[in-house]
Formats: sequence, C-alpha cells, structure tokens
Amino acid sequence: MSEFILETSGLTKEFKGFTAVANVDLKVRSGHIHAMIGPNGAGKTTVFNLLTKFLPPTSGTIRFRGRDITHTAPAATARCGMARSFQISAIFPHLSVLENVRIGLQRRLGTSMHFWRSAKSLDILNGEAMALLESVDLATFADTVTAELPYGRKRALEIATTLALKPAMMLLDEPTQGMGHEDIGRVVELIRKVARERTVLLVEHNLSVVANLCDWTTVLQRGSILAEGPYAEVSKNRLVLEAYVGSADVADAYH
Repeated sequence: MSEFILETSGLTKEFKGFTAVANVDLKVRSGHIHAMIGPNGAGKTTVFNLLTKFLPPTSGTIRFRGRDITHTAPAATARCGMARSFQISAIFPHLSVLENVRIGLQRRLGTSMHFWRSAKSLDILNGEAMALLESVDLATFADTVTAELPYGRKRALEIATTLALKPAMMLLDEPTQGMGHEDIGRVVELIRKVARERTVLLVEHNLSVVANLCDWTTVLQRGSILAEGPYAEVSKNRLVLEAYVGSADVADAYH
C-alpha cells in the first residue's frame, strides 16, 4: 500500500473557458492532518468538490486508497471511506442531537430512506450514536434540539455525523469559520482527537489553526499548487507571502 491515502494527477476543472483548478498533483499522506490554504478564489473548495464528486473534473485522475475513483459517484465515494463535512452546517435543526447522529448511522447502513419505519425501530442505533456523541463531548446534549446548540457545538455535531460514516479520511471545509476563541480551541482539539484514527484534509483560513494543528500544508493560488510543506516552511515562502495581499505581517505573527 502507498503511504499516500489520496493522490491526484493533473486534476483540472474548467468552467466555460475559466480554469478554476489547473493540473493539481495533490498527495495526502495516511494518518496526517493536511491543510489546503490560499487566498479567496484560489480553488480550494473546487478541489474539495472534485475530490468528493460534486463536480466532475475536466481532466486528471483521483486515486483513493490505491483505487481510481475519478468517475465514482458521490455516494459511492463516501462508501469507499472519504466523507466530507461542509462549510455551511449540514445538520437538521429541528431534530435532537441524538437523532442527527442516528441519521448518519442510517446512511451508512443504507436505510436512510426508510421513512415508513417507526422511530422505535431505530433505537438499536442509540448505543452507537451515544458513543459518537461521547467522542465529540456532546453526550450531555443528546436530547437537545439541535437549533438550540451553540455554534461551536453544532460544528462538533456535524463532525459526529460525518464520523458515523466511519471514514478513513475526513474532508473538513472551514471547520472553525465564524467561531470565537473558545470554540476554535475546542474544535481544534476535537479534530486532533478524531485524526488519531484517520486522515484529515481541511480547508482553513485561520492560519494560527493551521500552524497549531496540521502536519502538512498545500498552498493554492489561482487553481494551482504554489507551495507545499510544513506550515513553518511555507509561511516563510516569498511567493506565498505575495499571494496573500498584505498578509506578510499576519503570517509572521504565527512563527
């Protein structure tokens, strides 16, 4: 088996003459927390959409766990072990915290469309759902209506519902966006915890989070890879500093 769980070769996406992603050769090492960073419009979310099949590539290949999944459907990609948590929270606000995680478990079991089943028939999933809530420090919120959760706890719940799919690799899109300092710290520790048993690829604008959390960093600019390496190295790269308009002082603050 390769040391890389995910590899892309020449990954490209064009939209009517505009190239959003251009010849990206990305390698994500198994067991690592790998960040994709770059200025707005660099192509980070487009790469995520290509990896998880929400967009078809114009050209190039995607290999996951040694298998070519370039043209695999989104649901089949998730079943292969790659699961994505979205930038905008993708949970059901009027269900309880426990019920949200249970839906994630139903998806994995292939019963998510069995609406005719009684709620009691799903109780067999409660033990596993509670274990997942325990893993993200949400067990005490199990019966809480999700809409009433603080924002940071909602993101933790979204991670729990993603974990319900038992992914070998999690893709996190802006996991700390819009959070206060306390919530950021909690989510960073949660990501570090769940990464002990899986690979994590994340898009993150908060460079202090990247510096504190990630093993490897890929910098995108205008759809292409500009630099790669540990954050301490790429943050000193002259081309990277130039890519972030006026960001040299910001990057220096994290050394």
